[in-house]
Amino acid sequence: MASQNLKHRTTTTGEDASISTGTGTGTGTSNKSKRERNMGTAKRGLRSLAVAVSVPLSLTLASIYLGSSHSHGSLPKPFWFLPLWALHVLCMASSFLMGLSAWLVWAEGGFHRNPTALSLYLAQLGLSFVWNPIVLGAGATRVGLVVCLAMFGALTRCYWIFKEVNPIAADLTKPCLAWAAFLSIVNLKLLFV
Repeated sequence: MASQNLKHRTTTTGEDASISTGTGTGTGTSNKSKRERNMGTAKRGLRSLAVAVSVPLSLTLASIYLGSSHSHGSLPKPFWFLPLWALHVLCMASSFLMGLSAWLVWAEGGFHRNPTALSLYLAQLGLSFVWNPIVLGAGATRVGLVVCLAMFGALTRCYWIFKEVNPIAADLTKPCLAWAAFLSIVNLKLLFV
C-alpha cells in the first residue's frame, strides 16, 4: 500500500509538460509551494552568507581600530612596503575571502564532516585579528612574526581541508595564503628596521 504513494520522475512532453509545470490547465499549487520553499531556502542562504562575511570583516575593522596607535608611517621602510591604508584594505579583502570560503565549506557540510576545518578557520581568524594590534599597535614585531607564521600554517591547512570539500573555497584561500606570506616578509623586514 505504501507503493501507491510513490511517484516516479518521468520525462513529459507537450500537454503533459504544461500540466506538470503549472502552465496549462493544472492548478500549479505544488509548484507554487515549491517556489516558496526555494525562496525561503535562498533567503536563509543569503542571511548565513551575510553573517559569514560580516563577522570576519567586523573583527578586521576592530583589529584595525585597535592597532592604529603605533606610528607605522614614521618607521624607515623599503620602497615595496605598502602604505597603511592599502595594508588595511588588503587585510579586509583577505578576511572577506576567507569568510566566503568558510561559508562555501559550511554550505557543503564540511565543518560537520571535519570539525578540524572549523577549528583551523577560527584559529586563522583569531590570528589575523591579533596581528594588527600586535605589530602596528604595540610594535612587537617578533611576536607578530610568530603570529604571521602560525596564520600561514593555519591557512595552508585550511586550503587542503577546504579543497576536499569545495574546490572553489580552496581557490578563494589562495590569495589569503599569498597575503599571509607577504605579511610575514613585511614583518621579518620590520625586525631589522
